[in-house]
Amino acid sequence: MNSYAQRTPARLRQSARPRPPLALAGICLGFLMITLDATIVNVALGPIVADLGGSLSGAQWIVSAYTLAFATLLLSAGALADRIGARRAYLLGLGIFALGSAACAVAPSLDGLIAARGLQGIGAAFLMPCSLALVTHAFPSGAERHRALGVWGGVSGIGLAGGPVLGGILVAAVGWRAIFLVNLPFALLAAVLVRAEVAETPRSPHRLDPLGQVLGIGSIGALVAGLILAGERGWTAAATVGLLAAGVLLSLGFVVAERLGSHPMVPLGIFRRRGFTLAVAIAGLFNFCLYGSLFCLALVLHIDHGLSALRTGLALLPVTALIGVTAFLSPRAITRIGEWPAVVAGLAAAAAGAALTAIAADGAAPLIVIAGLPLGLVALAMPAMTALAMKDAPNGRVGIASGVQNAARQAGGAFGVAALGSILATSGGMALRSAMIVVAVAYLLALGLAVMGMRADAG
Repeated sequence: MNSYAQRTPARLRQSARPRPPLALAGICLGFLMITLDATIVNVALGPIVADLGGSLSGAQWIVSAYTLAFATLLLSAGALADRIGARRAYLLGLGIFALGSAACAVAPSLDGLIAARGLQGIGAAFLMPCSLALVTHAFPSGAERHRALGVWGGVSGIGLAGGPVLGGILVAAVGWRAIFLVNLPFALLAAVLVRAEVAETPRSPHRLDPLGQVLGIGSIGALVAGLILAGERGWTAAATVGLLAAGVLLSLGFVVAERLGSHPMVPLGIFRRRGFTLAVAIAGLFNFCLYGSLFCLALVLHIDHGLSALRTGLALLPVTALIGVTAFLSPRAITRIGEWPAVVAGLAAAAAGAALTAIAADGAAPLIVIAGLPLGLVALAMPAMTALAMKDAPNGRVGIASGVQNAARQAGGAFGVAALGSILATSGGMALRSAMIVVAVAYLLALGLAVMGMRADAG
């Protein structure tokens, strides 16, 4: 019997007997919650601000507090998962996320809600990399892994698609606080399934890196705060410039600390793997565009076109439903055409959707939604992008590799909401058009990186 089996209790070894559908369901439920929460709040921002008070910057912080905590702690969560086991870290994340959801539901003020959203983000930081690590551990390679990653990515699509509609229904029927209470039964069921059906991953002796974590949190936090403040006070305001400058300096400090540290949280050598580096960069741009564009569309439909929370969710359903359907069908496309071509196709379609939305920005709400439909095809790139990153991950560091890739995605999402929200606040009547032009350019940049990866693989 190997050393891992000797360290693993009999009850846990017994749970490892294959019941893949239940194991995958338990893993994906937690992932569903965190993707659902990324979009379910968008349609409730108007009612929340009307109830608790606030402005556009307050609405941005309701979204950004979640994505910011999510992004800044992903690396530490991935490293901790390597040390204590992804299954244990996943269950810890479930508990924190459920606690944060309950706190959101009873928040007495906007500041209290923002703080509780941050607690949700901490739980999500454990759930995302651990869910990916558990999937790759349970489904080691080949077509079976592609199918499992397709389900994992498809669940993300369901969360993105169902969030606006479910949020609109709950806000209309019960009130905005219900959008957070819906997480509690999901968390309970996920915990039961994971404890019963999912085996623990091997543990790594790598130490944690407190300095790297502090610098990582500070850099992303300062940059996001600076971008949000730019929309409220202007890009040349002293506070805006100071925060953005601090973010850049802290980012440089993070790179130096990781290069010189004896136990870096992110070993910079991981980026010598070209495929991994390109997949991580694309992941950041992917969420910058996806989360940022959904945030902008929800606000513009609600505020500029006067749609209720429910009607906003229903208006966004064609785009978000296409995300879910495409993510579920993407494994077949990946098997047929390959991973890099799937990424290229998804990004090209999304760039076209962003350009069409920019052209239709002055039109009626239905025209904007129809023009934006190709945005949903970006989901073709999701499982392929993840598979590429994990395929090039160093041996024994799947947790931190997953953390790096997902940190790039969530940091990109936080930057997207902050930057595009600032454009909405400062562009007047050209707000949506300007924001979608930025999205189109970012998608084209990601597309260029994907073409580089495809050519490198072909060569």
